[in-house]
Amino acid sequence: MTRGPSFEPIASEARSFLLRLARATIAARLGGRALPAEAPTDPVLLEPRGAFVTLTSSGRLRGCIGHVVGVSPLWMSVRDNALAAAFGDPRFPPLAGHELPGVRIEISALTPLVECAPEEITVGRDGVLIERGAARGLLLPQVAVEHGWDREAFLDHTCRKAGLAASCWREPATLLFRFSAEVFGEDAVSP
Repeated sequence: MTRGPSFEPIASEARSFLLRLARATIAARLGGRALPAEAPTDPVLLEPRGAFVTLTSSGRLRGCIGHVVGVSPLWMSVRDNALAAAFGDPRFPPLAGHELPGVRIEISALTPLVECAPEEITVGRDGVLIERGAARGLLLPQVAVEHGWDREAFLDHTCRKAGLAASCWREPATLLFRFSAEVFGEDAVSP
């Protein structure tokens, strides 16, 4: 089994910072104010790292956008993806101000991608990226658990997300990557 580079775990204070940052960033955009820009001092938050920000409302997806690969420091990735999830997810209209108090924010901080064989995927630990030609599909580790999927169903759904046939992961021309994520979110949303 091939292991990719790992990152230091994100301490609870840093997790709280990122969750506050995501909410403050969305609130600033809704209020027409400048975005938070003060860089944290925690070195873990300064490492380039892929991250997704997921918004839910009443238990339903309201937006989810992210970067698979670390293109900027983790704190900036969270800030930028919070905006994208709230206002740029093409599956949903832009978030309205009255919705923000009922939105729950979840962050998934990713490890680097590792090319792998299907049998190396562990449901509940790994997220999956499937690539074939220009088609790409990604599902975060928590998705398989939330839906009760086994490994094959998880891979089938990732293929479908890429716009490919469900079983294309079995074909040699399809590239398969796995990654892990530290997933954390707000315990409760404001009333």
